[in-house]
Amino acid sequence: MAAADKVDPIHQFQIHPIIPLHIGGYDVSFTNSSLFMVVTIVVASAFLYMSTASRALVPGRLQSMSEMAYEFVGNMLRDAAGKQGMQFFPLVFSLFMFVLVANLIGLFPYFFTVTSHIIVTFTLAALVIGTVVVYGFAKHGFGFLKLFVPHGVPVYLLPLVVAIEVISFVSRPVSLSVRLFANMLAGHITLKVFSGFVVSLSALGAVGIAGSVLPLAMAVALTALELLVAFLQAYVFAVLTCMYLNDALHPSH
Repeated sequence: MAAADKVDPIHQFQIHPIIPLHIGGYDVSFTNSSLFMVVTIVVASAFLYMSTASRALVPGRLQSMSEMAYEFVGNMLRDAAGKQGMQFFPLVFSLFMFVLVANLIGLFPYFFTVTSHIIVTFTLAALVIGTVVVYGFAKHGFGFLKLFVPHGVPVYLLPLVVAIEVISFVSRPVSLSVRLFANMLAGHITLKVFSGFVVSLSALGAVGIAGSVLPLAMAVALTALELLVAFLQAYVFAVLTCMYLNDALHPSH
């Protein structure tokens, strides 16, 4: 069983309870997924605290990285939603850091990638869309519904266009969550498959070791690609969040 687990590409995504707990008939156990979500928050918080504790006029490496992340998200939010969008900076920055750190932690061997589970990414996406809806109605009232009525559309096409806009809006949390989940899942499965080839071929002796060079090279290349994807997916999630928040601020097309 242990040997099978080593080459099983799906085994890395299994959720195991660490502290079994049932309340009112519901399983609310503290799992390996829960643990690594806590680890993600602790690592991100510790990095931000340590990098900004000194607040030096001439920043060191950690402070420079922290300031770059701050400016990166701030510029992204201002470009997408204007100066008014900065009121959502804590939300967008927190989401960006959580997704980024979770993706990076998942690259370590034997660690768990929480963003490879659709329930986690959908919850984050639902938080974003929920914020858009609540803030949109709180600020604009029923004027928020202008979001679904583009300007300049002929009256006879309006029902069809409104239906398309509503479907597009409702599908946002699905597309936002599936994009992150699918990229992390597919990348880790592919990496595990090539790593499994290396282990399997190496067990065949000298010929197998020679043949494992190619999958080993592919595994190294995929690791570099996964590192890029970890940053890219955090960026995509954050920039789409900014665009959706812009709809809450300016619902008129």
